[in-house]
Formats: sequence, structure tokens, C-alpha cells
Amino acid sequence: MANKPLYIQKAAQLVTLQGSSDAPLRKEEMEQLQIIEDGSVWIEDGLIQSVDTDAEIQKRYASRLNEAEIVNARGKLVTPGLVDPHTHIVFAGSRESEFELRLKGATYMEIMNAGGGIHSTTSATRNASHEQLYEESWKRLDQFLRHGVTTVEAKSGYGLSMEHEIKQLEVAQQLNRDHTIDIVSTFMGAHAVPADYKERPDDFVDEVIQKMLPEVARRELAEFNDVFCERGVFTPDQSRRILEAGKKWGLLPKIHADEIEPYRGAELAAEVGAVSADHLLRASDVGIQAMADQGVVAVLLPGTAFFLMAEMANGRKMVDTGVPVALSTDCNPGSSPTVSLPFIMNLGCLKMGMTPAEVLTATTINAAHAIRRGHEIGSLEKGKKADLVIFDVPNYMGLQYSYGSNHTQTVIKNGRVVYRRDEV
Repeated sequence: MANKPLYIQKAAQLVTLQGSSDAPLRKEEMEQLQIIEDGSVWIEDGLIQSVDTDAEIQKRYASRLNEAEIVNARGKLVTPGLVDPHTHIVFAGSRESEFELRLKGATYMEIMNAGGGIHSTTSATRNASHEQLYEESWKRLDQFLRHGVTTVEAKSGYGLSMEHEIKQLEVAQQLNRDHTIDIVSTFMGAHAVPADYKERPDDFVDEVIQKMLPEVARRELAEFNDVFCERGVFTPDQSRRILEAGKKWGLLPKIHADEIEPYRGAELAAEVGAVSADHLLRASDVGIQAMADQGVVAVLLPGTAFFLMAEMANGRKMVDTGVPVALSTDCNPGSSPTVSLPFIMNLGCLKMGMTPAEVLTATTINAAHAIRRGHEIGSLEKGKKADLVIFDVPNYMGLQYSYGSNHTQTVIKNGRVVYRRDEV
């Protein structure tokens, strides 16, 4: 028997972002939330059927109201399910000792070059079984769900060898099958140069290009191919080789760019047609303009800068230049150990100069476009997946007003209530 229709009823504000499925929003478009007051949503078979005022929904479905499961959103805010387009959720181990080192003055790159950082997590992840990675990542996904997130991107990159990169991606693939949250996978074998390749990084680049990329593509384990383009990690030339090779195997390019210093990462993103360029704390004006010209989504990670005590990326400049901006947690064990996308939205406002409307756009429809899912999630429109969040605030500005709070009351995924308060 088919599931009952789901009727989300009488929201104080229903943020729809209607009309934004074809391309990410830019400039003043990012403030155009398309709000319906006293709004309601009618859902059937996991898909949105109608979005309108409650009076119109009641009129349209008058003969079927008694069939529906009703969710009362009176006095509350309803938005599309939040989308996190940059995470490293499949990992083992913890790095809280590095937190203390950084508080005492050590830099991120100093810790990494001394064998910590990504290398520390690589060791723990290599030693972890598939089952351990699955169970630990499942718990993180549950926490994301409690914060209103219904889709995440998950990168590999803590294996740094064929066997262990495949293991990470297979865990993400199984979690996508089993968990409520949808997971979009990215191969990031070029996250760091392994210790045993330290003196011959080009050999590792060849390993990624000639062995890892073809196998990942053959097994259909990822949609995207990412690289950490940074001095001391991969050069722009090495990064270009890896990204262009991935395109030949059908893996769309993404790039960790200009995080520590200006390194032409943003420019490279535009040149190779990257779907997104991420971090961008030190991106040049030329690179930002190139991204705007080519429509590359900037995935900004203010939580990482916050945790590393670094200056934030200039979100305000990017929005004003015309770059489509998304926001993400960058959930990972070293530089951003958080699952709170709402807190990232707070930082977008308080530390990056973005408005409450812009950060909501950046964590819904623009985040969806950053992982090529804008056609099915990120806005509330007929025919899209019924992924919604009910927040216990009366309007979208309330999400950012009381910062550091989790206002998520109810999460609907694929037309089914999957979370109410503290019950998953």
C-alpha cells in the first residue's frame, strides 16, 4: 500500500527558493528566498506535489485531507533540507592533541610536515576496518540529521593508497544505501603526499592518475575528483594533471584552493571547469573574477578558518563579484571537527559579511548545485525530492539571531518524517 500523503501545514514562513533549479544563485539573487507566509506543502510518494498558501492547499486537496499525515508547522520556519557540499566524514581517529599544539603557536602546515595532520588521520584510517569506519561515520551522519542536513558530500583522502582510498569510498557508498541522509562521493586521493613519497611527489601523482583514478571510475565509487592545491602539497601543475585526468574518466573536477596562501587555485578552478573551488581564504581578485566568469561555485568553509584561528574567506566580496557561494562544515578530524551547519551559517553572517538570506541560499540551493543536485534538491518545488526542515523560529532571520543554537525541530526526508527533536 502506498504511503499516506504528507501535509506540512501553516508555516509562519515557507522558504521555497522557487525558480533556482537550473543554475546557482548569484549577487542579489541570493537574497530572493521566495517566501510564502502561512505556507503549506503537499507531498506524495517522496516527492513535492504542491507548494502554496495553506488556503490554496486546502482548496486543492479538499477531498483528500483526511487521507494525509499532518505535520503542524504553525508559528515555525520551513526550508528545504540543508545540504553540506564538503565533508570528510569517513575517517578514524582524533586529533585533539593538535588543537593544543595550535593554541601554543604551531601552524597547520608545521604539524602536517611533522607527521601530524592528514598523515595522522591517514594512519588511523588505514588501520580501521570497514566496519569501524562505517559505524563511526554513521554516528556523524546522525548528528548531521539532527542539525537539519539531508544531503552531504563525502570525500576520501585519508587512505592515500589504492586499497584504503577504495575502502573509504566503499564505506561511503554503503552509508548512502543504508542511512537516511543521501551521500554524494568525491575521490580525493590527492589530499596529501604520503610520507613514503615525500621525496618523489611526482611519482605519487602518477600513481593517482594511472592507477587510482581508473579503478575508482571502473567501480563507479565517485562522481567528483578533488585535489589539495597548496604549496607543500600539490602544485598547480600537478593539480591540473590530476583534474584533467579525472575528467577523462568521467569524474568532475573540484579543488581545495588557496587555503593557506595565494597559489592560483581559484584561477585553476576556472581554467579546468571545476564544479566548485573550496576554502579560498587567500584567493586573488583575479581568481575570484575568473570563477565568477566561469560560474564555478565557491564552497566557503568558515568553520575551518574559525578553528584554525585564521582570517575568513571574503564571502562578501565573492557574492558582490558574482561568484555563486555555498557554505559547508568541512567536517573533518583536524581542522573542522563539527557537524553543525547552522553554526557555519552563523559564521557566514558574523565573520564573512553575508546576510541571513544569503547564508540560507548558500546552504540549500547553491550547496545543491555545488554537488550537481540542484535539479532534485535545494528548493521546494513540484517534482523535487521532499527534503524539508522545520525550524522552531518564526522567520529565516531567527536562525542567525540566536547563534550557536540548533533550532531544528523536525526533518522530513523523501517525504517521511525521520527526526523530531532528539529522536532519529
